Amino acid sequence: MALSPLEEMGTPLYFIAANAAEAGFETPPNPHGQSLRTWVRALAGGMQKEALVVSAATGTAWRFACDEGAHLGGFNMAPNPLTYLSAGMIASYMNEITALAAQRNINLGNLELVLENYYYREGDFRKGSMMSGALPPELTVHCDADCDDATLNTLLFEAVSASPLNGLARGSHPSLFTLVHNGKTLTPTQVTPLDVEPFADPGDNFPKLERLADSPAVDDLITMLVDEDTARESHAGLDLDAPQLPEGQQLLHMHTRCVLRPDGVKEIFKEQYSPVAPTWRFLSAEDGRAPDAASLISAGIGLCFMTQLGRFSHMAKLPLEGYRVVQDTHFSLGGASGGTGKAGEAMPVETHTFLDTGADDDTAQQILGVGERTCFLHAFCRDDVKAKVRSAKTSKAA
Repeated sequence: MALSPLEEMGTPLYFIAANAAEAGFETPPNPHGQSLRTWVRALAGGMQKEALVVSAATGTAWRFACDEGAHLGGFNMAPNPLTYLSAGMIASYMNEITALAAQRNINLGNLELVLENYYYREGDFRKGSMMSGALPPELTVHCDADCDDATLNTLLFEAVSASPLNGLARGSHPSLFTLVHNGKTLTPTQVTPLDVEPFADPGDNFPKLERLADSPAVDDLITMLVDEDTARESHAGLDLDAPQLPEGQQLLHMHTRCVLRPDGVKEIFKEQYSPVAPTWRFLSAEDGRAPDAASLISAGIGLCFMTQLGRFSHMAKLPLEGYRVVQDTHFSLGGASGGTGKAGEAMPVETHTFLDTGADDDTAQQILGVGERTCFLHAFCRDDVKAKVRSAKTSKAA
């Protein structure tokens, strides 16, 4: 059997790039505390992708790989885009909960976070009528706490509000776009335009990237724990308390769990119940030993959008010959972890889209419009999805 493009490359799914700037991946300005620039390219076949995320806050450039299952023409060799958002979200919540607990001298023993992310889709992809949406995530916090229930619940609600991702989850933040079609700049008509000149076409500089030799990253940053077939068997018959959707809507359900290792690195386990996908184990940290929360979130948004561009063009039989995006995400520092004492904030996602097609400009506008409408993670930004939070405290204050 022929190797997939990711297998042919022979590189880890995650690594820190040593030469991002020299290879053409510059660091963005940093007006809000945590700005990140994400480049995404599709590999041969379309569903396997690479993303490079450069953080202005840390200067670190993380390279991520992405794949889909066989039902979308992928190989399940890497996590799908929604997995990245779930991992980044739960890592961000863990950052703020532990930081705020330390500031208030509250001990949270045996701390474990459990996150349910729900999305839906409806309509016909081939006809361009499909729409994706996001539902409020649900976070359950398990811990032994040396405080009363009211104090713990106040801590949890304020910590979730302090997460920089809160800035995208709360309220409606439609993403902003530029569009370059066959080298020609167009004003987007089906999405909200970004009122700046598009970036220069990034081309394809990914082959120039080199892995950092003396990387601070710990071992085993990402591992597939359960393949898709085994996951399907283990999930059969599960009694899941998932939202009931109206007829015609299909649910996507991500289940993520996060604990802290003794060395402080966050260990994240992500299952996907609907549709079934492999189970992945991630590591995350804010000090360079593993990908940080904001980089995981930014990678997920860019990768999901790229998937929808390629998928719609393929299903609608449109002549999309090449496509790539450069995306800027702007977050505040964490209210607790960053010491601001404020709710987390984020600016609308800014995406520069480059399409090479054998079609007219109207077709390019359609590809961009459907790509945005069907992207689950742009829907997360667009919809008001305030997280639901509850505690499952296992011991009480003395």
